[in-house]
Amino acid sequence: MTTALLLMDFQNGIAGRYAEGGSDVIVHAQRALAAARAAGIPVVFVRVAFREGFPEAAARNKAFGAISQSPTAPYMGEGAEATQIVAALAPLPGEPVVVKRRYGAFASDLDVLLRGLDVTDLVLAGVSTSGVVLSTVRHAADHDFGLIVLADACADQDPEVHRVLLEKVFPRQADVVTVDAWAAGLNSDAAARA
Repeated sequence: MTTALLLMDFQNGIAGRYAEGGSDVIVHAQRALAAARAAGIPVVFVRVAFREGFPEAAARNKAFGAISQSPTAPYMGEGAEATQIVAALAPLPGEPVVVKRRYGAFASDLDVLLRGLDVTDLVLAGVSTSGVVLSTVRHAADHDFGLIVLADACADQDPEVHRVLLEKVFPRQADVVTVDAWAAGLNSDAAARA
């Protein structure tokens, strides 16, 4: 069994809004990142961005169809500052950054990367809970990945939706724990192997 930590949509234009709103989600994600690195767990960063001209943004897609018509569309281009990983979670050399084109992390080459790493279990953190986290949980569960969702390393603009997903929806397909509980489990696993 190989586990990977997915840090999803922690990019300037998305996660930055949560930090400005007083959320500690980035602080919790930093702790998860440090714990994964200390335990030798592969970390994969996932961000959403579009190619020049936004060919992936089909007009009939309710969420993304209007992006190519928007005056702020360059904001979501692959090279735009808004689509880059927040500095507080900067990837180290060799840590992969996956670019997705939709809500879910698997709307990318993530599956190929995970197979290459022999990953069977995923630990998920991301913003938003009702976007990337929900879509990724569903896809990963349907493809038989073991799943952990780090409750305090996820956030959503709607606190009630966030609560319902963490308390009622995700537990059907994933273990939902705090970053500290997950990190403590890593430490006890390491002690048992020593």
